[in-house]
Amino acid sequence: MPRNPMVARTVPALRRALEGLRARKASVALVPTMGALHDGHVSLVRQARKRAGKVVVSIFVNPTQFAPTEDFGSYPRTWKADLEKLAAERVELIWHPDVKTMYPEGFATRISPEGPAVAGLEDRFRPHFFGGVATVVGKLFTQVRPDIAVFGEKDFQQLRVVTQMARDLDLGVRVIGSKTVRERDGLAMSSRNVYLSAEQRRVAPTLHKAMKASAARIRAGEEIAAALAAGEEMIRSAGFALDYLEARHAETLAPIASLGEGPIRMLVAAKLGTTRLIDNIGV
Repeated sequence: MPRNPMVARTVPALRRALEGLRARKASVALVPTMGALHDGHVSLVRQARKRAGKVVVSIFVNPTQFAPTEDFGSYPRTWKADLEKLAAERVELIWHPDVKTMYPEGFATRISPEGPAVAGLEDRFRPHFFGGVATVVGKLFTQVRPDIAVFGEKDFQQLRVVTQMARDLDLGVRVIGSKTVRERDGLAMSSRNVYLSAEQRRVAPTLHKAMKASAARIRAGEEIAAALAAGEEMIRSAGFALDYLEARHAETLAPIASLGEGPIRMLVAAKLGTTRLIDNIGV
């Protein structure tokens, strides 16, 4: 039976544990998570293991990236199962602070990202989100001081925001994106998938199918606007409330009008009932 990872819950304990990990000048990779771990998270851990001598996983459900109307209180928390998964992957250290440790009384400094954080995608619908993400990830990077940090491509705008922040602030960490892990029917793995009813779960893969169909139209030479319109119709007809289906430049997330302006990333967000799903693919 694999040994449980070390668990640090305070910054001093974290620093002591990291000193031990780095005693032999081992490189350190960080995988930031909010827990409720699934196979997508495990794939991030495995990417981290390939690239560094020691792996640290943070588990922290960050309240500052949830709006008052969102699901912070009900966000799935599965500590025992998470611990078992990370033990099976032989993770060396889990950083598991509480809210008061991350945001002590009097906390008054926040990071306000621009660039890809104001691309008119997630930020249009969740204007609070990337400030919360940038602040907590900035804290995680300065607390753990990893050589490498691994993020999933499913949250593609977040990946671009974090990459830009680490570069702009000279944080000394290399941010790596890892491919989205999908169910057999194409649905991107997400901790929020547990909220879907059986019927909604049957419908949910339509997001991926619609993106693939629109991407194929673009590659075949169809105008981007027409290809996206066909994808939007497919998504709405399945019962989704669509927030956006966009084709953007894969690096800057700027709007893009033709295949020649690429590389292109197609991004989607839509609600199925009360559950909001996001996904993206390369074109």
